[in-house]
Amino acid sequence: MTEIKTHNLSPFDIANWFTCTIDREAGDSITHLKLQKLLYYAQAWSLALDGKILFAEDFQAWAHGPVIPYVYERYKHHGFNALPPCECENDIAGEAEEVLKEVKRVYGELSGKKLERLTHSEAPWIEARNGLAPESRCSTVIPKARMRSYYTQLLHEAEK
Repeated sequence: MTEIKTHNLSPFDIANWFTCTIDREAGDSITHLKLQKLLYYAQAWSLALDGKILFAEDFQAWAHGPVIPYVYERYKHHGFNALPPCECENDIAGEAEEVLKEVKRVYGELSGKKLERLTHSEAPWIEARNGLAPESRCSTVIPKARMRSYYTQLLHEAEK
């Protein structure tokens, strides 16, 4: 497979975008669990839609779905509570922002637990866990190439 191009963002750039665009005045919120899954779907759909990674960091196939460990470390003290509003300016634009908007439109209304169940039903997470029970610890990386092929296939199936 050819080298995958990148948008040269960080997971925290994407996390910030999601926390900044949640409609808090309407009562919407985002938990750490939900944020991890939105990051995962943002990366997956960027790979499928424009062939680029948003950020270089890898997801691991944890018990509650795909997780970037150092993003977990930053937000874990919030537990299952809503994350606070972002404190930085959001400067993501172009193809990357279009992917984020689409991910938010498709997945943004789902709860963190619903997103967890969805990732548990999809091949990249299942394959990375290699038969482990859903509650078992796992630090296996979910390969970006597998994410790209799986979500590209979903895209093609949806276009038929």
